[in-house]
Amino acid sequence: MTFTDSTGLIAARKAAAPNPLKSKLVKGELAHALSIKIISSIEIIGYAASAGYDCVLIDLEHSSFGLDTTNQLSCAALQLGLTPIVRVPANTSDWISRALDGGAQAIIVPHVNSAAEAANVVRYAKFAPIGERSATGTMPMLRYAPVPAKYANTVCNELTTVICMIETVRALDDVDSIAAVPGVDVLLIGCGDLTSDMGIPGEFDNPRIEEAFDRVAAAAEQVSVNGRLLSVGFGGLHNRLDLVEKFARKNPSARFVMAGADNTFVLQAVVDGANAAKTVAQSLLA
Repeated sequence: MTFTDSTGLIAARKAAAPNPLKSKLVKGELAHALSIKIISSIEIIGYAASAGYDCVLIDLEHSSFGLDTTNQLSCAALQLGLTPIVRVPANTSDWISRALDGGAQAIIVPHVNSAAEAANVVRYAKFAPIGERSATGTMPMLRYAPVPAKYANTVCNELTTVICMIETVRALDDVDSIAAVPGVDVLLIGCGDLTSDMGIPGEFDNPRIEEAFDRVAAAAEQVSVNGRLLSVGFGGLHNRLDLVEKFARKNPSARFVMAGADNTFVLQAVVDGANAAKTVAQSLLA
């Protein structure tokens, strides 16, 4: 692969792994992710691809995974055409930049409560001149092609999706300022923590949740001008896809959903299997 001043960016973009999440958001289609919290084997990525997921969300906030496991899962996702998303446990450069170096194409940062905190996420996730991410080479996102930094950094900045979580009343009150931060691509509403912070834990049918989505969607649409697209995401509603559909129909910018997790799927399958066996056992006693 040859990189020249006239063709370098074109060649770098061809080297890059596809990002279904970003592609679907641009087209206004709903992108859905499988969250991974307990299964560290890369076979789970194959299951997700076979099932038809667009993305896998490797959850470091709610798991014991380290970066070794995270990076292996991310690289497997890239190979199978899924967007690897990593939810980091903290808004710090050592988590964000190393997850991206290891293959993540999207970063989720929880509990972003202000524009300043959102700006930090962008700063840690993007190379100069947008941010301060430390330069590196032979990145998984570019399929290990030897792309010169002046092209690699630009293309990685284009393809890296920055997702900030809105999951407190404070963040909701400041959502217009958070949405205005350049480089933020998705505002992901964490319904579990948000309802807890509102004093209505788990009450997803409460009108305040629909109002929250309307508020965040309005902020996203206000800044989606001059080529910028800011989308809205659903977190914590994987068991209430009826609400996802309702809110997504109402708000065209709401086009990303965390659509299930390995721990809940495994638990449900185990419960179903045990219940079936218990039914047989009871029938033999009759």
